[in-house]
Amino acid sequence: MINISEKAAEQLKVMLAEQEVPNMFLRIGVTPGGCSGFSYAMGFDDNETDQDVYMDIQEMKVVVEKENLRYLDGLEIDFEESGMTGGFTINNPNATATCGCGSSFRTATDAGKPNEEPC
Repeated sequence: MINISEKAAEQLKVMLAEQEVPNMFLRIGVTPGGCSGFSYAMGFDDNETDQDVYMDIQEMKVVVEKENLRYLDGLEIDFEESGMTGGFTINNPNATATCGCGSSFRTATDAGKPNEEPC
């Protein structure tokens, strides 16, 4: 299960409405790379496959590829504003290590493919 805070959901719904493409949904995933081995991927999509798992979270359709569920189960997405900036934050209970910028991680059983370059 993935949790999206009310504040993050509000922000995502505004962004989703701006897409002007019918049937768009939020896709959350994991890709190899980043400082720690895996990077988070979050964006809007309208292409569904049989490899996807669908969830209704905060009245939004959220899609995750089946193979990524083991990395994202329990994931918490929030939106924080700080002065003139703001952004999405991710808390992943499966991560045993994260990079300083918070955009990549590794788990106890998978190290992914870390980049040689720092964040």
